[in-house]
Amino acid sequence: MEKRVEIATKTSLLGVCVNMALAAIKITTGVVGNSYALIADGIESLGDIFASLVVWRGVVVAALPPDEDHPYGHGRAETIATAVVALMLIAAAMLIIYESVNEIMSPHGSPAPFTLLVLAMVIAVKESLYRFVDKAATSAESSAVQADAWHHRADALTSGAAFIGITIALIGGKGWEGADDVAAIFAGCVIAYNGAHILSPVISEIMETAPEAILEPIRSLVATLPGIQHVDKCRASQVGFRMFVDLHIHVDPHMTVAVSHALAHSVKDEIRTAFSQVADVTIHVEPCRKMMAQEKAQSEEDARTAQAEVELHAS
Repeated sequence: MEKRVEIATKTSLLGVCVNMALAAIKITTGVVGNSYALIADGIESLGDIFASLVVWRGVVVAALPPDEDHPYGHGRAETIATAVVALMLIAAAMLIIYESVNEIMSPHGSPAPFTLLVLAMVIAVKESLYRFVDKAATSAESSAVQADAWHHRADALTSGAAFIGITIALIGGKGWEGADDVAAIFAGCVIAYNGAHILSPVISEIMETAPEAILEPIRSLVATLPGIQHVDKCRASQVGFRMFVDLHIHVDPHMTVAVSHALAHSVKDEIRTAFSQVADVTIHVEPCRKMMAQEKAQSEEDARTAQAEVELHAS
């Protein structure tokens, strides 16, 4: 928990500082250099500042322990933070596309050549920041920090598209002034796609979609444990970065309550040791139906044999 909060705090603070500086540079350069693509890029950086703060707060709240009102913990705070960042990406993309179309419809001069130098610097900084935050997100196993990393990558993509568009506008000369606006539209589409890509697993979690990737490995593990005759229902629910598992196991019908209780605890410990993301396991113990059926069949067979012997002696 502490590691996740530490990573989120470090990456968020770094993102806020970098984006504040870049937003000021890009918007100022865009206005002076007559490039809407660069202005749009600066607006996207302003959104990144808020996104980084949302991610930081989401991870901090998600790390809080369970309480009376939140018995399963506060993990969904990180889910909400991820959703907010994804929606911000999509909203920023729509704004960029809308304003770029308006710019294309309104004749304007070509961007200034010096804007290319600023864009080259921005691309290098944001791509480096993306890789740093992406690595941190993998280490923390945080979807919110991962979304924040994609915000930085989106900024690098927007700047890259603007660089290409401005280069075309400068080389093409008269009649090609809107090339950087077309580039901004392309970048907006890419950003919107990434936002939707980040939002998809969030929707799956909110809709309680079964995390199939972990269910079969859990089944396989439990089936090999001593005392387990059969694994019946196996379900899991994702709550932020935590996972809660519901499991039905079949045991020897003659097993005492104390022994079956100890077995259930053993199974729970094995699952939590093997799968670090599992926060808790609820286990329902049932008598093995197959063993009960076999015993019933054997009992009926013994009864028939005994009856046959009685009839044989009687005759």
